[in-house]
Amino acid sequence: MVVGSSASSVATAYDMRETAPLAASQRSREAERIVGPLSIAVPGEIAGLYKAWETHGRVPWKLLVEPSIKLARDGFQVGSHLDFALSKNEAMIKNDNGLKSVFTKEGELLKKGDVCYNTKLADTLESVAEKGMKAFYEEDVAEKLVNDVREAGGIITMDDLESYEIMKVLERYMKVKVTDENLGLHRLIEVMKHMLAARMDLGDPAFVDGIANVVDNLLSKSYAETIQNKISDNTTFPPENYLNTYNQLEDQGTTHFCVVDKDRNAVSMTTTVNYAFGSGFMSPSTGIILNGKMEDFAVPTLVSSYSLPPAPTNYISPKKRALSSMMPLIITKDNDLVGVIGASGGPYIFPAVIQVFLNHFIFKMSPLEAVQRPRVYPKVMHQRQHTFNGEDFLSNNFF
Repeated sequence: MVVGSSASSVATAYDMRETAPLAASQRSREAERIVGPLSIAVPGEIAGLYKAWETHGRVPWKLLVEPSIKLARDGFQVGSHLDFALSKNEAMIKNDNGLKSVFTKEGELLKKGDVCYNTKLADTLESVAEKGMKAFYEEDVAEKLVNDVREAGGIITMDDLESYEIMKVLERYMKVKVTDENLGLHRLIEVMKHMLAARMDLGDPAFVDGIANVVDNLLSKSYAETIQNKISDNTTFPPENYLNTYNQLEDQGTTHFCVVDKDRNAVSMTTTVNYAFGSGFMSPSTGIILNGKMEDFAVPTLVSSYSLPPAPTNYISPKKRALSSMMPLIITKDNDLVGVIGASGGPYIFPAVIQVFLNHFIFKMSPLEAVQRPRVYPKVMHQRQHTFNGEDFLSNNFF
């Protein structure tokens, strides 16, 4: 989440990324990382939101939580999107007691127009509203959550929750020249291929030596010149030209929202539990659907003949954060807020945000036109084997 202050013209990034549990191991099996109790990473969102509120908040914390309490306790009508998600995940929902207690009625899935209640979550949120983040990480909510996960076979402990903390503030700047539109599109596609390969050298700087140097290099003028020299305005190249060393992170799902208040303070926040229902596990005593974000880590044993090797910088370690595709932006010009951008869609996020930015700020489209404009994505994002093809990309893709 990025928060921009109109008073100081400074943007602050809050890294509330989930962390691997203290008992997590690189010996994880594929299925365990994707769904179920062992796919759950230590949640960080409450800590991030609370820290941001402590720094920027102007109304009581309790007041901010109350609308969510009301929705959970009084219920809300199932809409088209939730109806679709329920129908696509019927088996998973009916196999989990927590999910089944909320999303079924008399043994059948809720349908569009039905009212959905989550009274356990309402109780949980009331505790968080009264006690702040301590309720979630140290006190009653934490204890219930840990007990439920452990009973289901998970490995999260009270130590995991108590040790979670906020990290990292990062500022980035980019300059782009206006060119012929078709040539500009070709160059953008080529740059995105290099970008997707280069990001796999990144990892949690608290666990991987030299990440600061990697970031400095990626943002340096000399690196940009190196990549520019590898791009031809007349052709594309074989996969090896794009320096792809490791297979791509293939994360899922995600929600993004942007908020600007009357004083031009802004928030750009991306959040996810991975798939539609996260790990497929709801804590019965708290009503919380747990994430399935351990899937975002690389595992050295998961190697196949049709893919590049996993990235060592993203191997599982206790308390480590996995590599993320999130890209929340706040854009200012002459210290004035001019835009707030972000996206959902896992690895589609980078190309989407970059192209919307260029459409509006460089090609002068209206905000609506900038978002509705057809976008291109390197075909690597659609292939399970994660191989690059210099000539393959897809157009007219929308979120």
